[in-house]
Amino acid sequence: MEVENGQNEEKQDPKQQQDIADNPNENVIRERNAEIVSGGNVFYNPVQEFNRDLSISVLNVYSQILAQERLEKEAKKKRKQQSETNESSPEIAPTYEAGTRYDDGLRILEALAATGLRSIRYAQEIAGVREIIANDLSRQAVESIQTNIKHNKVEQLIQPSHADAMTLMYLSSVPEKRFDVVDLDPYGCPNRFLDGAIQCLNDGGLLLVTATDMAVLAGNAPEACYVKYGSVPLRMKCCHEMALRILLHCIEGHANRHGKYIEPLLSVSVDFYIRIFLRVRVGQAQCKLSMSKQSWLFQCTGCESFALQPLGITKPNPTKGNPQQLKFGIPTGPQVNSQCSNCGHRHHMGGPIWSAPLHNLEFVAKLLDAVKQKPLCDLTTQRRIVGVLSMVQEELPDVPLYYTPDKLCCVLKLEIVPMLKFRSALLHSGYRVSYSHASKNSLKTDAPPSVLWDILRSWSKRHPVRPERMIEGTPLKAILSQPCSKDYEFDRLHIDANPKSRLQALSRFQENPTPHWGPGTKATIMVGENKLPKSFRNQNKKQRRKDESNDGIVPEKEEEETEAKQVKLDN
Repeated sequence: MEVENGQNEEKQDPKQQQDIADNPNENVIRERNAEIVSGGNVFYNPVQEFNRDLSISVLNVYSQILAQERLEKEAKKKRKQQSETNESSPEIAPTYEAGTRYDDGLRILEALAATGLRSIRYAQEIAGVREIIANDLSRQAVESIQTNIKHNKVEQLIQPSHADAMTLMYLSSVPEKRFDVVDLDPYGCPNRFLDGAIQCLNDGGLLLVTATDMAVLAGNAPEACYVKYGSVPLRMKCCHEMALRILLHCIEGHANRHGKYIEPLLSVSVDFYIRIFLRVRVGQAQCKLSMSKQSWLFQCTGCESFALQPLGITKPNPTKGNPQQLKFGIPTGPQVNSQCSNCGHRHHMGGPIWSAPLHNLEFVAKLLDAVKQKPLCDLTTQRRIVGVLSMVQEELPDVPLYYTPDKLCCVLKLEIVPMLKFRSALLHSGYRVSYSHASKNSLKTDAPPSVLWDILRSWSKRHPVRPERMIEGTPLKAILSQPCSKDYEFDRLHIDANPKSRLQALSRFQENPTPHWGPGTKATIMVGENKLPKSFRNQNKKQRRKDESNDGIVPEKEEEETEAKQVKLDN
């Protein structure tokens, strides 16, 4: 991506050149084939290019799946109309090209479009589009969208809209106005947009949701999280996956109110935000399963072991008329005692959270194949997309949340167990284990907490804890005082201990942050010459004010440091 002042004379007509010349603050922002004429306070963040690339990949695969589903539905309808003797030849799914309008293509709503960059890239890079509505509440943003649509020559696919996003979605809830795809990428919490988005989607439609208020979702403000998402988070090492599960729980609640349910296709925690791709389907019977997909969360206040308590259970109840019939019930519990069985401390209770799978592995496999082929293999962040999707494929789908070896060892004041040794000990003992894409130091396993602590007791024989740390009443004392049930195998590396994504050195996690890394400021271009000076001005702001109030003069040493930082930024 390039950012430069001035105008692109080859792609702009004279009127557009004059518009750019009238505003000396405008830049031309390039991302792939899209060019955005940015001026004024309209939000753009270059770090979210990965978000946009991944969304384009998902929508291309979803478009193919939806076309095939519609074809099969039509074929089934034709077979019913035809006699059994007449054989109909199987129909082949149509092929689409990006940048062309199709009457049977996707109808997409970008509810919060800002500069319109995402909608323009959708128009240019998604095959099988009928119409894209690029909406924003800001009149200045809509003017920017109109300019950018003409600049990129995609008027036949994108329709700008100046409206409140919630009002627009509610007015589009009638069947003839519904969308196949709704993309919500707000600044902060997406909660207020979810109800309208659920109602304006077709049956089987795709909902894309971003949340950037990670401090709330990760447990820093549980009271605020309950107000926004209807769930209480706990401060845990697995907070990023818990954030995904809280958001899914919130969306499922909105869907159930309208006789709908969700099917997560892909849920990822990347950089400073979470991004969820899911299908919204209609079905009162399936809504009844929702209770068994949510769980309360118990976390020990001492050793931080956790346990999940489902809100509901299902049992097979076959009948002659319906062999697949289920019986719904309420589970007994709780899953934990009043005191932790490992260290004797009490528990915090959080949730409810989504405890069903985060991803549809069949969809992820199709998506991974697609991003390795033309044209998606040319995406700027393709290497990282392949790495993240490969990790998602390796995750244990039926194991919610994860531990980290450093935190487990910190509780017992032990030398940290190397990840491959810990994984080998679990695998040799017959348990499953995987990484989580949300953390490079994650340990997702179906082994109960008692086994994890037993492994660490075995490890403490090799690396004993100093006697003065064995203080009565601490989790360390309670856990290490118990006998070790057996010796675990640490030295012999298990064949599955090192996953393929790690062996192949895939780009699994974010590299060192760029200068513009972070959620940014609402309605602000996050590139150009305005970003760095603002960051520079805010450095040590409180300390400078204090010094100025005391002396009226900034100390000489600080002035030298400030000048050195400015030189570094200029270079």
